[in-house]
Amino acid sequence: NHVEKGHYYEQEAADYLISCGYRILETNYRCRHAEIDLIAMDGDYLVFVEVKYRSGSSYGTAVEAVNVRKQKTIRRIAEGYLMERGLRQDSFVRFDVIAIDGTTDLNIKWIKNAF
Repeated sequence: NHVEKGHYYEQEAADYLISCGYRILETNYRCRHAEIDLIAMDGDYLVFVEVKYRSGSSYGTAVEAVNVRKQKTIRRIAEGYLMERGLRQDSFVRFDVIAIDGTTDLNIKWIKNAF
């Protein structure tokens, strides 16, 4: 099912980030009617990570799915997370995208500071 598949690829992305030295703080952080897939620490940076998976290109690539509207939503949720946790708005924050395309041979593209 769609939700299970999404969780599978989010876990793949989390494992990938952990192997790169990240510390995962939150998975599927929800705020109102939206969520951020992963929140992690990369050194001093708090990183909000959007994970997108596409099995084919008929609806565009995974990278293309993180459009301006989605970016605004993620920023708004990140602001709420900072406020909820009592973190300063000028904290070191970054927005990354992990885009996964394909079914058998997964093509993982990690875009640091994507927006």
